Amino acid sequence: MSRITLDIDLNRVEGDLEFQLDLEDGIVTDARCIGTLYRGFEQLLIGRAPRDALVITPRVCGICGTAHLYAATRALEQLAGIVPPAHAVHVRNLCLLAETLQSDLRQTFLFFTPDFCDATYAGHPLAGELRQAFAPLKGDVVRSCLQATRDLIGIVAVFGGQWPHSTYMLPGGISQPANARRLLDTQDILARTREWFENTVLGGPLADWLAIDSGAALQRWQEASAARQRSALGLFNRFARAIGLQHLGRGSSQLLSYGVNPLPGDAGSQWPAGVFNGDSGQIEALDQQQINEHVRHSWFLDYPGGRHPWQGETIPEHLPGGDRYTWAKAPRYGERVMQTGPLAQLRIAGDPLIADLLAAEGDNTWLRQFARLRRAGQLIALAGETLTALRAVVDTPHFIDPGIDVWPDGESYGLIEAARGALGHWLRVRDGVIDKYQIVTPTAWNASPRDSSGRHGHWEQSVIGLRLANPDHPLEIGHIVRSHDPCLVCTVHFLGSSRKLHIDV
Repeated sequence: MSRITLDIDLNRVEGDLEFQLDLEDGIVTDARCIGTLYRGFEQLLIGRAPRDALVITPRVCGICGTAHLYAATRALEQLAGIVPPAHAVHVRNLCLLAETLQSDLRQTFLFFTPDFCDATYAGHPLAGELRQAFAPLKGDVVRSCLQATRDLIGIVAVFGGQWPHSTYMLPGGISQPANARRLLDTQDILARTREWFENTVLGGPLADWLAIDSGAALQRWQEASAARQRSALGLFNRFARAIGLQHLGRGSSQLLSYGVNPLPGDAGSQWPAGVFNGDSGQIEALDQQQINEHVRHSWFLDYPGGRHPWQGETIPEHLPGGDRYTWAKAPRYGERVMQTGPLAQLRIAGDPLIADLLAAEGDNTWLRQFARLRRAGQLIALAGETLTALRAVVDTPHFIDPGIDVWPDGESYGLIEAARGALGHWLRVRDGVIDKYQIVTPTAWNASPRDSSGRHGHWEQSVIGLRLANPDHPLEIGHIVRSHDPCLVCTVHFLGSSRKLHIDV
């Protein structure tokens, strides 16, 4: 029996990520997802004025700063009992939709599909089409995606003045209102995005894509025209399923979403929050009190079991050796290992196509990436609806001054769906300043290490049992991990690691 340990250093992910695998005869028997950076943002915020979170937390990440700003704003509004006006809520949602859309599209065509051009697949019948479409920085789809998403993120600049690291959301509203020019600019950007998505990604009308309600209907839709077969989505589906990505990367069947597009007046979300129980097939109401974080296998000062973020600590303790191996914590929902992201969002929202595919094949690498493109189409439609709703309230206030000189003591939280899934900020204020601040990111959920009971995180589960065709070039690991759109920048923040073997995949 042959035993080997591989350290894989993944590129084309947001941040620095290592995967350490134990192999026996080419089969992964154990896995350790290693976040090589320590995040100290929670410590930076302690002792500061609560509003400082609106400037500091958007800088946690250069990709999802709008989501962090939104979560921080919601936490402050909950703390003080502030209800933002509808005008502000719709602007916030438009900006978050734009950020999520650009992330979905860039991740798919700049991070995920370049692996399809790897030399491993040079002999495949689709190799020529794949290079023409997806070659890094040269493919037709890649180049047009760069232009489309550059325009799309302009929506955040229209309302927020800049992207990334915008700070236009405030407790009580936003810093500047929508007006005729901003509405027209946003409408133009969304129209061009939709046109590009229909022509390049779908090869047909968006309405037809959104009407698909089952796996069988998906196959009929794709085979109905040559344009759909040649589209970016058609090429992705044909090749990904031909190489068996629908059979790779099954992890936790428990799914988590905080809900998409919060409604004005704290009336829930357009896409509901919830937990999908993969064992029962039922959707459960979300209870944030069940969220807890473990540090047993992380480089932090240890505490027993899991702690809710209001009681949790983030005190670094990097001890060499032993069985700690990452700067990421291990979030759990009760005792359950969760998966979050587009697949979770759509299943909990009741998307019939995703529900059918998940029931038929379980969570897998192809389905997670496919769900990202399914969500992109849904979000384009949702952005149009949000723009219409904004027009209806454009003459109403965009900001209601809460008149707060000293923030009240207490605990609060802000939950939002970022591009990669469930993002939460937990806040405690004492004597008018921040006494505790904890951030639980989507990648922390997906890329968590083992917890106090030894349960592997979702990514680790998704690779254990996998047979590697070539351990010196484990392309399968790249497919599986990138299907989650990793963001280690959000999850950890301090460089430092040792590598036994560098494999660029």
